[in-house]
Amino acid sequence: MSQTLPSGSLSGKTALVTGSSRGIGADTVRYFAEAGANVVINFRNKAPRAEKLAAQLRELGVEALVVGADLTDPASVLAMFDEVERTFGGLDVLVLNASGGMESGMAEDYALKLNRDAQVNVLESALPILREGSRVVFVTSHQAHFIRTTPTMPEYEPVALSKRAGEDALRERIPALEERGIGFTVVSGDMIEGTITATLLERANPGAIAARREDAGKLYNVAEFAAEVARAALDPVPADHTRLVGDTDSFGGE
Repeated sequence: MSQTLPSGSLSGKTALVTGSSRGIGADTVRYFAEAGANVVINFRNKAPRAEKLAAQLRELGVEALVVGADLTDPASVLAMFDEVERTFGGLDVLVLNASGGMESGMAEDYALKLNRDAQVNVLESALPILREGSRVVFVTSHQAHFIRTTPTMPEYEPVALSKRAGEDALRERIPALEERGIGFTVVSGDMIEGTITATLLERANPGAIAARREDAGKLYNVAEFAAEVARAALDPVPADHTRLVGDTDSFGGE
């Protein structure tokens, strides 16, 4: 994985990425560490993987804090930010990457609870330690971002609707964030090759990834998309607070 942010561009800063023990979250947190940031790796149930990643990132000369938290449990979220404040004194980058809803055996409202309610609660719980000039990034998919105008696969629809609800709820907080000098950007990506979601969709709907790749011409892989997420934490906030990654020709307007 190549350097994506200017070396030293995040020196002295602290970045937390939810769901960062693997996949897009892990690559994003690695990019931040390579740019000099101290990082917080959040996981739900993959402690060994998170600790292994932290050990690798410490070799870059930064501090890496590993904090397990169930984002749907407000007490667990508060405890996570208490630990971040004790360790680093505050936070400069918050990436809301963790999401779900296609897991088997979860309650019917789990997708909405995680993808909307938990995202808002994580942001609000982080506010007391987010420094002026800090950045918040919400990670979503085109299939969710454009769900109101472009249907998606039935298997993904509950997740798409709940993620769009989360995006809308977070956008409502932009004026309050701006008052505090905090930038907010939504990063929306097309189907990403190699993610858990893409794998589950392919299992439910064989051929889905190949069909989407043919329509789009190219699909980003995990490392490429994570680079876009990382850049969103440094680049100027777009006027519409939206960074679209990958083909959008197949999607109607919002």
